[in-house]
Amino acid sequence: MTLDRLDDPDYPTVAMGQAAHLLEVEPAFLRSLDSAGVVNPHRSAGGHRRYSRNQLEQAARLRTLLDEGHPLGSASWIDRLRGELADSEDRLGAAHREIERLRTELAQLQTELGATVRPNP
Repeated sequence: MTLDRLDDPDYPTVAMGQAAHLLEVEPAFLRSLDSAGVVNPHRSAGGHRRYSRNQLEQAARLRTLLDEGHPLGSASWIDRLRGELADSEDRLGAAHREIERLRTELAQLQTELGATVRPNP
């Protein structure tokens, strides 16, 4: 048996009662997120809900938005858009890093080429 799955943020390890305790919410809150199709936990063989770390983080973000007065549909939309924005920012940052790497490589190649090419007398 390996414990690698415990490092997987998508692996469902937390039971509903534990999840509610960690998030400081009532289990009914988590059930309402599941019923609305916003956070869909894995079901054990016995039908018990099991939450992953990613799902717990999503539920916590939704709770914050709901506490700020957003309806569930809007809170879900805002959370999804924020996630997409973060992904886009990550991709943009990676693209900028690649551009800088290529600029450095080009400068090195130009330096090497300049050192090997001598002007004709």
